[in-house]
Amino acid sequence: MSRLLDLLEEERRKLNQLGEASLKQAIPLWDNPAVQEQSRRVDELVARVSEIKAKQSRVLR
Repeated sequence: MSRLLDLLEEERRKLNQLGEASLKQAIPLWDNPAVQEQSRRVDELVARVSEIKAKQSRVLR
C-alpha cells in the first residue's frame, strides 16, 4: 500500500508541474492534453487507493 501511495504522490507532483507550466504559457488546463492525461492517471490511482482502503476497512469489521 505504501508503494501505491508513493506512486500517487509522485504522479500528483507531475500533475502539478504540468499544470503550472500550462498556466505560465496561458494554456487552459482543460485544453492541455498532457495535463488531462496526467489527471486521469492520478484519478485512477486515487480510485485504486480508495478500493484498497474500503476492502481493508471491511476486513477489520
